[in-house]
Amino acid sequence: MLLASKLLAFREEAAAWLSRLGSDQWRRPYPADKLLATIEAGVVFMVRDGDTTAATITLTPEAEEGLWTEEELREPCLFINKLTVARTHAGLNVGGRLLDWAGDRAYRAGAKWLRLDAWTTNTGLQSYYLRQGFEHVRTVHQGIAVNGGPRVSGWLAQRATRPAEHGFTDETAAPDRAA
Repeated sequence: MLLASKLLAFREEAAAWLSRLGSDQWRRPYPADKLLATIEAGVVFMVRDGDTTAATITLTPEAEEGLWTEEELREPCLFINKLTVARTHAGLNVGGRLLDWAGDRAYRAGAKWLRLDAWTTNTGLQSYYLRQGFEHVRTVHQGIAVNGGPRVSGWLAQRATRPAEHGFTDETAAPDRAA
């Protein structure tokens, strides 16, 4: 539960920062049971800088329902979610390096694509992902969000996986093969 509390605190810190920027992203609480399920599934990763947690990312073979087509889901891919960098580490390219780590890990798992869905109205975040080499696939507005209410995170993007020098020491087990 300590990890779940830390992740929820990370999300709250990011939501407050986004709110100061004028975004409504992550204002609705994320269901703790869903977060705990991702932790138990072993798909949540943390970046440590000494005793400090600098960032977190979820890298999963599970797509959120209603976003990707059946044809797209037949391609081997992994999905990133909830990429969050502590404000203490903002501006140090931790997020970019973490995306490279995720693409490298996905590549080693045999995935062709690293995919994500971003907040539909957060154009700054969308531009960030485009600068990180992702290509916009489409925007989905229909459906229900994981935490209730209308879908708000339907800007879909992907980039090809590849080996990468990200500079992190990966202490996790080798990734499972992507389906």
